[in-house]
Amino acid sequence: MVTGSIAGAAQAAKVDVTGKWLFTVETTAGGGTPTITLKQDGDKLTGHYSGQLGEADLTGSVTASDLVFRFNVEVQGAKLQCTYTGTIENKDSIKGKVDIGGLAGGTFTARRSAGD
Repeated sequence: MVTGSIAGAAQAAKVDVTGKWLFTVETTAGGGTPTITLKQDGDKLTGHYSGQLGEADLTGSVTASDLVFRFNVEVQGAKLQCTYTGTIENKDSIKGKVDIGGLAGGTFTARRSAGD
């Protein structure tokens, strides 16, 4: 029934990732626990990364329960694009994969910060 599909899409669209998130990242080059602030406006995603790679503004998108965002950092004189691709599990949990400029890859989990 079409109504069920529309209701399902509307339910997925209600998850808003706006807020502060505490990430746990494990890569082939080591791990980290960055804080990432996200702002969702429809399917557009903006925000800020703060962690082991420094500070950087990010941009990305949200489609249903999938999200992707990217930011650029400079590490030891090399400019790298970091890409996070994930699935929104619920309003307080995201998990997925991270690619650090093709030099390191791994996985992440994220939890919404208490109070956000």
